[in-house]
Amino acid sequence: MQPAPGTGQPTRSGQHGRAGRTGRYAAVDLGASSGRVVVAEIGPDTLELREVHRFANVPVRAGGTLYWDILRIYRGVLDGLRAAGHVDGIGIDSWAVDYGLLDDSGALLGNPVHYRDARTEKAASQVPFEELYARTGIARQPFNTIHQLAVEPRLSSASTLLLIPDLIAYWLTGQVGAELTNASTTQLLDARTRRWDTALVGGLGPAARVLPPIRRPGEVIGPLAPEVAAEIGLSPDTRVIAVGSHDTASAVAAVPARSERFAYISCGTWSLVGVELDQPMISEEGRRANFTNEAGIDGTVRYLRNVTGLWLLQECIRTWESETAPAEIPPGTEPSTGSFTRASTESSTEPSTGASAGSLEGPPAGASPAEAPGGRVDLEGLLRQAAREEPFRSVVDADDPIFRTPGDMPGRIADFCRRTRVPCP
Repeated sequence: MQPAPGTGQPTRSGQHGRAGRTGRYAAVDLGASSGRVVVAEIGPDTLELREVHRFANVPVRAGGTLYWDILRIYRGVLDGLRAAGHVDGIGIDSWAVDYGLLDDSGALLGNPVHYRDARTEKAASQVPFEELYARTGIARQPFNTIHQLAVEPRLSSASTLLLIPDLIAYWLTGQVGAELTNASTTQLLDARTRRWDTALVGGLGPAARVLPPIRRPGEVIGPLAPEVAAEIGLSPDTRVIAVGSHDTASAVAAVPARSERFAYISCGTWSLVGVELDQPMISEEGRRANFTNEAGIDGTVRYLRNVTGLWLLQECIRTWESETAPAEIPPGTEPSTGSFTRASTESSTEPSTGASAGSLEGPPAGASPAEAPGGRVDLEGLLRQAAREEPFRSVVDADDPIFRTPGDMPGRIADFCRRTRVPCP
């Protein structure tokens, strides 16, 4: 599969305006299992990163619907910015597709619904997927914003829709907008013009009036609102700046590639596997393979495929810890992608030569993962246990619908193994 004439990969030499920038900045990075605030000290030839605050991001199921606890997330952001101290600017990124709705007064119309909620399972766009892909270049995912809006009961009461990083930025500054890289994941953006696709938006009725103007990475959103600045002890002149607010866009911008021909794997709850292009690649082959064309930094396109990342492991850890510790996960102790990576590289990778063949009945009663004091899962110990097992003894399809929503993931894995007649890990 070749790019169309005039496409290809952009030159990364001197990209993203890195040269000559100095200062002290706060990066707010919101993930599906935790959020953090990192201070970046930038010198003429140096970059130092220091995490100053981390907090758990725990979704809440209420009335049969799975929600993000957005006020807790915002509180974690404020605590992190307070811990950061003086900074020259603030940038915010998060996961994609989810949003908050504001009424005419700017008040939030309820908590944002989690993309893993079951509400979109039976939602179907009135536009055939072939046409959706041709217009937006975005892969088929049941939780894309276009499908969420098709079943959104609050839409008729809303005046503004803000994706998660834009919602946090609105509370910090009072300014509304839709940052480009995250807006592209909604499946409502024209892949070529990078503007809202008026035909697709118009098909959603009230959605046509709630989508805010597109803003580009690098644009200044605004200074902190005076009351926010006073609460967290920062100057009211502190600017909030639009970054690649889809976390993968910022991750790809930071890939230290030295040539035009490179690929990346951005690993978290999801793993994003792809390349960086200078034009969207919209083709029948790409549509069939479910490759997506998401907007990147500096006019680039992230041509990638979404695959399940650490989701199953994160949910297993959450389940195990809920069985041995209080339901409230202490802020700052949620395992991060970095801790998964460090633990996996530090653990032995040599399997035991005497591993048993296993059974279809699952682990014996009372079996539990390695534990650290206080009911926390000892991740390093858990991975050492896994390394001693026979490789590929149990193959689990991580994309099976049984694993889509939060819950008892160890039990679901055991059920899947019994159903497919493979040994339970």
